[in-house]
Amino acid sequence: LQVDLWQPSSPLHIAEGTAADVRVPRNATRSLLPYLRQANIQYTILISDLQQAIENQTGGRSHRNRRSLSGYNYEVYHSLEEIEDWMHYLNRTYSDLVHMFSVGKSYEGRPLYVLKLGKRSRPYKKAVWIDCGIHAREWIGPAFCQWFMKEALETYQTDPAMRKMLTQLYFYIMPVFNVDGYHFSWTNDRFWRKTRSKNMRFHCHGVDANRNWKVKWCDEGASLHPCDDTYCGPFPESEPEVKAVAHFLRKHRKQIKAYLSFHAYAQMLLYPYSYKYATIPNFNCVESAAYNAVNALQSAYGVRYRYGPASSTLYVSSGSSMDWAYKNGIPYAFAFELRDTGHFGFLLPETLIKPTCTETMLAVKNITLHLLKKCH
Repeated sequence: LQVDLWQPSSPLHIAEGTAADVRVPRNATRSLLPYLRQANIQYTILISDLQQAIENQTGGRSHRNRRSLSGYNYEVYHSLEEIEDWMHYLNRTYSDLVHMFSVGKSYEGRPLYVLKLGKRSRPYKKAVWIDCGIHAREWIGPAFCQWFMKEALETYQTDPAMRKMLTQLYFYIMPVFNVDGYHFSWTNDRFWRKTRSKNMRFHCHGVDANRNWKVKWCDEGASLHPCDDTYCGPFPESEPEVKAVAHFLRKHRKQIKAYLSFHAYAQMLLYPYSYKYATIPNFNCVESAAYNAVNALQSAYGVRYRYGPASSTLYVSSGSSMDWAYKNGIPYAFAFELRDTGHFGFLLPETLIKPTCTETMLAVKNITLHLLKKCH
């Protein structure tokens, strides 16, 4: 019985007394449900017609004015092509604050675009790196990266905190890390997670771009099998996307003080380590930043985020970008798991984009301002 595990990402993390979210093909429910009853496993059906839910999200798109850039709609999900057009548009329109560049090419040859955001106020400034969409199906990630840009550009003149952030720091923002996978999740398989590299021995595509980093690579929480969702790849940085970003971060590691990566779903704010149960050296600073960020987030709509080291708060996983960033000298490394906790899972409705991004924005501003205050 083939099921697609949504939460946790690997069967190894399924434990007694915990919930697991699975997606089953239409014809498989007839055999699955009796099996669960027989095994005395409680279950709830969260989305009874997944196909309908997918169509509700991407269907009827033509009349919804997604193309116009001046009236760009930040409360809908956008295809890769739309996001890239939007990036070019910002680059043209806000040349005083935005500079667009590419850090390399994806497996399928797409450019890996990054937006550099900030006032060119002095030659050297500290920076914050933000990436979204490492996992293709987590659409709320890229939606947040776009929202962040919108908020920064719209409020820069009026909000003293935003003005301070853009004057004193640069932000490197990568709205879609896994461009090939994201494109594939729009055209072929809405629930695709990995990159799209080909494996010659197995007829399986892709590597988990968050298990492919050179930090305890392919240890606990990652799989050596190319067909698994958490496949770590044939070697660290085997994926051109990971290699390109790692190269950029290594080159700028003296400048970059924070690394923020946006995922879904679980409503958590995680910090290192992912690969082991141990306390990081600057725990007090990072812990207080996380505590304040989660409180700021909750102030918007009362949504509670759990926070803590990734290994004990979520599960142990090796080869993650966050651990790698931290190991490479970036003192503040965080991974956000955005809404929700499983009711919609990867199919977070477009009506929830605005509240999700609004509250997340508060957390990100909070972390950024924390960064500007010295913490010892």
